[in-house]
Amino acid sequence: MVTSAAPSVAPRASLARRLFATVDIASLVCFRVLFGLLMFIEVWRDLPEIADVYIEPEFHFTFHGLAWVRPLPGDGMYVVFGVLGLAALCVTIGLCYRAAAPVFFLGISYVFLLEQGVYLNHIYLIALISFLMIFVPAHRAGSVDAWLRPRLHDPTAPAWALWLVRAQIGIPYFYAGLAKLNPDWLRGEPMRMWLRERDDLPLVGPLLREWWAPYFFSYGGLVFDLLVVPALLWRRTRAWAFALALCFHLINTAVFSIGIFPWVMMAATTIFFEPDWPRRLRNRAAALVGAPPWPAPLPAAPPARLRRSQRALLTGLGVYVAWQLLFPLRHWLYPGDVAWTEEGHKFAWRMKLRDKDGYVRFYATDPERGETWKIETRGRLTGWQREEMSGRPEMILQFAHYLADDLRRRGHPAIEIRAVALVALNGRAPQMLIDPTVDLARVEPSLRPSPWILHDLAD
Repeated sequence: MVTSAAPSVAPRASLARRLFATVDIASLVCFRVLFGLLMFIEVWRDLPEIADVYIEPEFHFTFHGLAWVRPLPGDGMYVVFGVLGLAALCVTIGLCYRAAAPVFFLGISYVFLLEQGVYLNHIYLIALISFLMIFVPAHRAGSVDAWLRPRLHDPTAPAWALWLVRAQIGIPYFYAGLAKLNPDWLRGEPMRMWLRERDDLPLVGPLLREWWAPYFFSYGGLVFDLLVVPALLWRRTRAWAFALALCFHLINTAVFSIGIFPWVMMAATTIFFEPDWPRRLRNRAAALVGAPPWPAPLPAAPPARLRRSQRALLTGLGVYVAWQLLFPLRHWLYPGDVAWTEEGHKFAWRMKLRDKDGYVRFYATDPERGETWKIETRGRLTGWQREEMSGRPEMILQFAHYLADDLRRRGHPAIEIRAVALVALNGRAPQMLIDPTVDLARVEPSLRPSPWILHDLAD
């Protein structure tokens, strides 16, 4: 029995030990610089929107269980963004990195959780990468910290750090492709609708009107998302995959307004090259001008045995990666089409899959007085908040509770709140999203399936 078990155990142990071998740190340093610089640009671009998103709205849509996360009063949010910008610069140059990385993670997570109405997958990804950068020792070279403290300098990094970043970048690609395997996407929607709105673009506008354009973008995006990571990991196809990734994200930048996300992904894709690629590139440039080469480090071999701390680290990494792999699949636990119900949509890399157009009207009923009236949302919500809420049942429920609490304070203790939400999904005819007979003031927010959401989605 011992003899038969030995071969199956050895490969697992060998893989675990290889994660603690060292690799050239150059690619992690390059990733740190690019990521930090892009984060500074993102913070700078967001400055004009601080008042509109975080200060002026009377009401903020929070995430489930996080209603206590609120914007700072006065000019506090400007201070938060100022700290975020400073932390991003410190990450870029590697100054006080061990403090700057967690500060940026906490700051960007705080901003991300303040308003559900501006949820974006790329901000969620940035928060996750920021979390990983706390543990990745990307400051051991090419940093002010290493220059000020020579004993900190190390031209190598553990292999687990490199593969952890690769996994975090690869997971959104794969799940984005998996999510595209749905009937709407395969029939060219909502891509067809979006391309029609952009057919006035110079040069490419006429092409976007062609019958084949929605299918080219839809099926091209599906294949790209599913295959780009395996192609980047295989050395023979890596250069072609990287060139295709650049084209893909540059086209997204030109055709769609999706902010800094394409640039983050282009920078992140470099992490799939060999760990020493920046060193080799720099040495080639140095050779052209006769400068001395940047000597390559000598990577350390895997340890003979894992220490207890190393095994604990592997356990933590395994739990984190397993969560990232399983959590995006939770929408299968809910009935109905996730694009319609929104249950399990967020944090699942379901990017650019649905287009919703509709409206929601709220009605209050005071059974003690026998009165029913329409509630005006203007002045309580901004235009972009109303637009985002109209197709999202969780946000409708949250605002209904806010209205009920407000009316109870105004002398209506038995108030009932109902909503009429008429929504069109991906070009379909408008239909009812939630049951208009349900008193939403009595519905408790829950992670369980919501029976008050109407699931019969017409074709």
